Amino acid sequence: MSIFSEDEGMHYEGFCIRPPSEADSILLQVTLGCSHNRCTFCGTYRDKGFRIKDNDIILSDIRYAARHMSHNNRLFLMDGDALIIPQKRLMWILEQIEEHLPRVQQVGAYANVKSIKKKTSEELEELRRHNLRILYLGVETGDDEIREAIQKGSDAATCIEMGRKLKEAGIQVWVTVLLGIGGREKSLRHARATGELLSAMDPDFVGALTVMLIPGTPLHEDYLHGRFELPDQAGLLMELREMIAHTNLSRGYFFSNHASNYLPIKAKFPGGKQKALDLIDAALRGDVRLKPEWMRAL
Repeated sequence: MSIFSEDEGMHYEGFCIRPPSEADSILLQVTLGCSHNRCTFCGTYRDKGFRIKDNDIILSDIRYAARHMSHNNRLFLMDGDALIIPQKRLMWILEQIEEHLPRVQQVGAYANVKSIKKKTSEELEELRRHNLRILYLGVETGDDEIREAIQKGSDAATCIEMGRKLKEAGIQVWVTVLLGIGGREKSLRHARATGELLSAMDPDFVGALTVMLIPGTPLHEDYLHGRFELPDQAGLLMELREMIAHTNLSRGYFFSNHASNYLPIKAKFPGGKQKALDLIDAALRGDVRLKPEWMRAL
């Protein structure tokens, strides 16, 4: 018999995050931390060693959600990179969700290149049949030199391959890219390479965030010692423009409406691309107000 009870509530541990688009989802913590956890800009999981939570705790949380959140039709698996869970165990989690939360029609999770690579195409299709319908992939940049510097752990070509692998399995792909991650010197180079990566991968959604320097991270240390310099507002706008100009999606969306950004954009490709470029041009001329610094946040 389990020593955990759904009467205790959800057993969240540590600092938890989810994508903005999962704001109304049931948040089920099935892993702690991130299986990679070496990206130089990220401080999210520095307080946690990676592990998969015990099945008894996961089932207790699912049962609690069934009692108190049964109306929700979406669920998000936390923490970072739940896709790394071995297939048999991940399938058990999805089957428990199906049994106890029958109204849930879409399950989402973070993924990375390593975790996608570990799954066969057949395994990904099996997960999709059990409602794992959207995965969030941190692309950050398409420039291999910058990817190595920020310790992404993979090159752009492999990142493209893994994104395509998800799409071929019928799973929606939402990628994030980081404005400013190349610094002032490599800003436009980063933008062009990232646009080219996005065009090759052709994800369903792109979310652009702006780098926020987090104390305690290696990138923040580089900033303090003069080894990294963020572009200014105009530089970030020019970078965003260059990235969108080099991005061609068949039918995807490009958003920059995250709280970290100075200029919110929602563009449906391919038709909305020029309108997004025109908006950035207007902002560069000073005709559009930018988000004030005090309103920006992670």
